[in-house]
This record gives sequence, C-alpha cells and structure tokens, in this order.
Amino acid sequence: MILYLHGFRSGPQSQKVQALATRMAQRGLAAGFWCEQLSPVPLEAIALVEACIARCPTPPTLVGSSLGGFYATHLAEKHGLRAVVINPFVPYADFDQALFIGEHEMIYSPQRFHFTDAHAAQIAVLDTPRLSRPENFWLLAEAGDEVLDYHHALTRYAACRQTVLPGGDHSFTRWEDYLDAVIAFAGLAE
Repeated sequence: MILYLHGFRSGPQSQKVQALATRMAQRGLAAGFWCEQLSPVPLEAIALVEACIARCPTPPTLVGSSLGGFYATHLAEKHGLRAVVINPFVPYADFDQALFIGEHEMIYSPQRFHFTDAHAAQIAVLDTPRLSRPENFWLLAEAGDEVLDYHHALTRYAACRQTVLPGGDHSFTRWEDYLDAVIAFAGLAE
C-alpha cells in the first residue's frame, strides 16, 4: 500500500498524485493507493493519515511531497515505515515560519484557509531532526527547486538513499521517470 501525502495548498488532483495513481492502476495495483485531501492544520493532517495507517493490513509506504514529505518523515519515524520524500520541507535553524502565516488559497479549489502561529507551532512539534532508520528513506530532490533550498534536505537525509538531479523545480519535473522505482521501493508487485 502507498499512502501519498500532498504538499501545502495542494491536493489529490496534483500531477504527481495522478501520475502515480495512474501507473499503479496500469500495473493492477489501484487498490493499493491512497491519497485524500489533507487538512491545512498539521495535527489534523497527521491524524487523518494515522487513521489510514491503522486500517492498513500491512505496513504501508509513505510518499510525500514538500510539506507532505515532512509529514511522511514524521510518520515513518514514529511507525517504522518506509518513505519516499520529494523535495521535502525541512525546518532549519533560521527558517522564517512567517512564510506560512496568513491567508492562503488551495491550488485545486477555491477553498481558503488561515494558517496561524499555532499551526506553525504544530509543525515545530512534528519535526524529526534525526532519523533513527535512514535505510527507510529515499530522498528525491531537484537542485532547481525555487521554493525550498534542497541543501537542507541533503543534510537531513544525509545517511539515506538520495537521488538529487540538476535543474528542475519544486514540482520535481522528472517524477514520471521514477514511478516504477517508487512502486518497487514500496515492495509492491503486480
């Protein structure tokens, strides 16, 4: 089973989610894919995914992009799961949480939400600065990420499997080249 955790303001309609869902369906694995709209409130998002993890008959693999990669890291560490993190958000010493604070609109719907200081504090509580099982993680990053400095991810996931590509952007432009490898990392077969 693969549980996909989308990024901040994103959703199940994203290109990466749709591409992975389509590839899994093509390979007869559609029933092994889950992605739902995550709440913009961090602890609510985590609670939704933890409820899904609890229903899985076997340990799932988490795939997360951007803030979803941050969530996947927290949950993989907490539950001993494998995770693929794509251009993940990584808090760092001088990170300005004010970048999140304020009114935002979802990318795939007109829904608006207000991200507060209390929500930012929830992210701080969920941070996993040290990975106890680096073999459970695979970092996919593009150096051209215009939203997040990929160097922070290189440091956080230093002992993990890493695929770092030149160019690209925050969307991870070469995602479709890695779909089958992600499915294999999850231990899924037709």
